[in-house]
Amino acid sequence: MEDNLTKIANLIDPEVMTDMISAKLPNKIRVAPFAKVDTTLQAAEGDTITVPKFAYIGDAEDVAEGVECGLTTLEASSEKVTVKKAMKAVGLTDEAVLSAHGDPVGETNNQLALSIASKIDNDCMDALTDETAEGRLIFDGSASKLSYDGIVDALDVFEEEVNGEKAMFVHPKQVTQLRKDTNFISADKYNQDVVLKGEIGMIANTRIVPSRKVKENTEKTAYLNPIIKIETEVETEEETPALTIYIKRNVNVETERKARKRTTEISADEMYAVSVSNDSKLVLAKFKK
Repeated sequence: MEDNLTKIANLIDPEVMTDMISAKLPNKIRVAPFAKVDTTLQAAEGDTITVPKFAYIGDAEDVAEGVECGLTTLEASSEKVTVKKAMKAVGLTDEAVLSAHGDPVGETNNQLALSIASKIDNDCMDALTDETAEGRLIFDGSASKLSYDGIVDALDVFEEEVNGEKAMFVHPKQVTQLRKDTNFISADKYNQDVVLKGEIGMIANTRIVPSRKVKENTEKTAYLNPIIKIETEVETEEETPALTIYIKRNVNVETERKARKRTTEISADEMYAVSVSNDSKLVLAKFKK
């Protein structure tokens, strides 16, 4: 009879929860489609990453027969990014776990995954909207509200020969004027080709994703709307992406039993760093509130 008893330890398994949260996490990070996830740090020592940023060596030159080609120095700048730990904990009573109402353990899994993903997203948006970052491409359209003309002007900062596919994060309060623009293509007209979670439409070959995490400028007069290249071309597929999420340690779940209170504390953490790894694939556009 003793073997048939339901025990809290059977219902709360850290290894199972780790697998479940790890599986859910990528789908909850909004920037995943254009951010590269780098796991090479997992076997490396130290808590600081040096992110190299290489400058273009220039176009090839004509060289006459028998003449030695000149050398060009590969120049690079770099920035240091410190690994951080995002963590959240939940306490569950035995009564809650064993209750027939709902699934508190499953809900805890979901909430912990959402909590960590949201923190990573916050850090990604902080990196993308850093106005003071060296090498950042900026379009100052803060004199006017978001529009087709403004987005086109911002895209031209990339100086592309071909308008490749991009994603643009906008604040929900900017959505109304955008939807009223005749050049806006609603996602329900191409719903089989939605790339980003939350994508509501396209304008000038740019996928629009509303997010309350879009920030304001220091003066609180304009929104900071990052535009990121997301296209993959055969000849440039080895290029560094606009944004990289470096994973030092994947999701780790631990539990602690509080016997006198008959509660179980569940904590989850992930160690990572976020960096804009290719400034040429990001334009930070400013539009009037």
